[in-house]
Amino acid sequence: MPALTLREILALDPVSAAEPELLAGHTALDRPVRWVHSSEVYEGANFLDGGELLLTNGFGLMDAAEEVRRRYVRELASRGVAGLAVEVGRSLPAMPAEVVDEARRRELPLLAMHRVVPFVRITEAANRAIVARGLSGRSVVRPWGDDHTAALLADLADRAALNQPEVEARAALAGFHPGPGARLIGVSLHGTREVGTVDRAVRLLGGAGVLRAAFPGDVLALLSLPGARPGDPVKAVQEAFRTMSAPGLTVAVGHAVAEGSGWLRWSDTLRAARTTLELALTVPAAEPGVPDGPLVTSSRALALERELTRGGLDANRERLSALVHHTLGPLLTWEASHSSDLVRTLETHLRNGCSPTRTAALLHIGRQSLYQRLERIETLLGLDINDADLLGELLTATCAHRVVERSEWARPATTAPHFKRTA
Repeated sequence: MPALTLREILALDPVSAAEPELLAGHTALDRPVRWVHSSEVYEGANFLDGGELLLTNGFGLMDAAEEVRRRYVRELASRGVAGLAVEVGRSLPAMPAEVVDEARRRELPLLAMHRVVPFVRITEAANRAIVARGLSGRSVVRPWGDDHTAALLADLADRAALNQPEVEARAALAGFHPGPGARLIGVSLHGTREVGTVDRAVRLLGGAGVLRAAFPGDVLALLSLPGARPGDPVKAVQEAFRTMSAPGLTVAVGHAVAEGSGWLRWSDTLRAARTTLELALTVPAAEPGVPDGPLVTSSRALALERELTRGGLDANRERLSALVHHTLGPLLTWEASHSSDLVRTLETHLRNGCSPTRTAALLHIGRQSLYQRLERIETLLGLDINDADLLGELLTATCAHRVVERSEWARPATTAPHFKRTA
């Protein structure tokens, strides 16, 4: 599947809400966008690798000399950025003519953003869409070079035509020797291009073996925990990565499979980790994570989300929307005209065993406020939410609502972008 283009980025709701006006680079809208950054212009282009869309409020352009402004545009173009988007009308009254002229000379897409939209909203939606597009094919991009470990992990994640003797021989060549009874667990990381986080987690686990490699989209690893190790191996791996991962990283852990269960099971846990990573990056979490910490999740934690989106979100969107409106229609109607959070309250309550104490703590509200919300929910639905026969349907519907409705910001638009074009 091709990479997300600048044209598709411009069609995302948060971007179009900023009323972008294309001032230069009209022939370059189909450039692939690798990432979206926000930064002030005076920081320069040295931190860019190419393929980025750069957002700035233009503050650094206000008092800069004409040649400084031109040099900045030239540096961005030489770095191979996909485009420059500048907020105008607040810090910068209008786009400087020399910036427009230099961008046209360099065929660099230049956008004037006429309405203020928080850059964090734009970058979150765009980068989620970029990651979703990059992972949706489920193919691991092979790195350059003769890297036996990376090649084996890529073949396993892609479920290439392999056989058990070949997998074992290639694993041994890479120094991976899971012992009898070992439990194998796939892990996929996003937010780093290095394998150091995996190595630190493996050291903390003690006695674990590992295959790990960095790919253009993520870091992929297959861990082997000794069979004699007590406790839940998946929880142990999650805790190790929570301890050793830097803030901003997203880590997805697959399920545990037996060493002797065959290479297809090895493939399954790697693929589960990568599918879970995609969901973690594109679907809002059911519960808030640790502030300023890494997001570490697992295929079991997102099992319902994985089942609901099996085959892709777009393929299931109509079915899930019908389920949501059939089950939660009265709540959605109420929330459309009232400032409330009833659907999220219901999902949090169901996910936590209908425990008022746990639910109130997670929602940061008092128990009395929670009871009032729950009473409102039951009145609107005309149901007893503690009825065991209803728990499955209600939880599925609330999860589907979060997957479908709240992931709209991350969806690449399928229609042409609505932006102004100057002569």
